[in-house]
Amino acid sequence: MKARIMSMAALGLMVALGSACSPKSDQEDKIQALEEKIAQLEAKGSSITPVNAQATQTADPSTLGGFEFSEMEHDFGTINEGKVVEHIFNFTNNGQAPLVISNITASCGCTSPDWTKTPVNPGEEGYVKVVFNSTAKSGSQAPTVTIQANTNPTVTRLRMKGTVTPKAAGAATPVGPVKK
Repeated sequence: MKARIMSMAALGLMVALGSACSPKSDQEDKIQALEEKIAQLEAKGSSITPVNAQATQTADPSTLGGFEFSEMEHDFGTINEGKVVEHIFNFTNNGQAPLVISNITASCGCTSPDWTKTPVNPGEEGYVKVVFNSTAKSGSQAPTVTIQANTNPTVTRLRMKGTVTPKAAGAATPVGPVKK
């Protein structure tokens, strides 16, 4: 009985090995054909652009504005929790075209930006105002605003930094019912 099982297993193994060699050589043929096709394309100097690739071209400097900020970071120092701090970042357009700020986003809800909404002509000045509300904030803070504009690079970041001193524990308003 054992001999019969062993011979059946050996026969099965031989069949499996015999059929495994056939697809492998077929696979090798396909790989060889692909390698030949690649070699032909490379010999022709052909470059294939993927379908999902975006076309890029060098930006014409005459179509770009340029930021020249007097400062890119403002240190508001140490403030008490709950204080609202604002700072105006002034800039000059040192580009060759009117500078247009398309969007500004803040790093968190505690920061809100305002900016020059009209195009800023070359040589003229504009502003980005950043307001930081320190309510429910404590410790070291570094809110940022991200500016998107027709500049190179298209994204510019401004940062405020400082420290917020938390309110005294006794000054906190009670949460929940107060026991009298």
